[in-house]
This record gives sequence, structure tokens and C-alpha cells, in this order.
Amino acid sequence: MNIYRGVAIRILQVGMIAALLGAGWLIYRSLPTSPAVGEDFRQGTSLQIILQRPFENASPLDVSVDLYPVDIVAVRHEFFTEPRTGKRFDDFLKERMKGRSPVTAHLDKQGHGTITLPPGNWWLHAKLSGDEELEWRLPVSIVGVKQTLELTPQNAYTRSKTF
Repeated sequence: MNIYRGVAIRILQVGMIAALLGAGWLIYRSLPTSPAVGEDFRQGTSLQIILQRPFENASPLDVSVDLYPVDIVAVRHEFFTEPRTGKRFDDFLKERMKGRSPVTAHLDKQGHGTITLPPGNWWLHAKLSGDEELEWRLPVSIVGVKQTLELTPQNAYTRSKTF
């Protein structure tokens, strides 16, 4: 009777291991396919920027959008609050960006623009001038193949009336 019990335990142990391996295989097969390592970085992410017009009868747009790999305002603040003799701001900024470059996009007359960026964290800076001036300073996390970012009066950093 002891022999039958030992054989039954071994069969259950082997069955449990087989069930765990089978479940792992089923999960692995259902994972989404992804590009090869590094391929996503080379191709970059297509970021579509859409400016929601604050006024219906507004004049045609001429908006430049700058994307920086660092928070340029924080870098500027750091540079001017701590004395740095003999160092220019441009050199300090390049140091902080660690070899990455800022990217500039221009929105068309309808307020749409597309730009390709490498994945990572970026800071968007844009300014819309007119009767009312809107300025955006937004952190943007770039991931995946395609993203859309909408600039609205609600997510603007500052909103001021010009006279």
C-alpha cells in the first residue's frame, strides 16, 4: 500500500509541474509581439500635436512647438540661481541634455503637426499669441509607435490677455 501511495504522489508532482509549464506556455503565446530590442528607439514615436483653437474666428495659426529632453525652465532656474563663472547657459544646457537635442515642430494653419521622437520623457513648450496669449509647458512621456497630444486652453501653463 505504501508503494501505491508513493507512486501516486510522484504522478501528482509530475502532473503539477506539467500544468505549471503548460500555463506558462499559454501565457507566453498570448503576449503581444514587440519589435526587436532597440528597433523602437531607431524608428521613434510619431507624436501628433493638435492645437484646439480657443476662438472659432481666430486668425490662421503660426505656432512653433519646442520639445526638450529636460525641463528647460528648471535648468534655466538652476543655472541662474547658482553662480557658474566662465560657463555659458548653452554649455550648461548641453551638459544637462546628455547628448540629446531639442526638437522643433511647426503646426499648420489648422493647428496640426506631426513629429518623430525617440522614446523617453520630454518637455513641450509652445506659445500662441493673439488677443489672448496661451503658453504651454507640458511633460510628455513618449512610448509606443504613435501618440496624440492635444493642446487646449485647459492644459495651458499660462493664459494672459494682451492689450
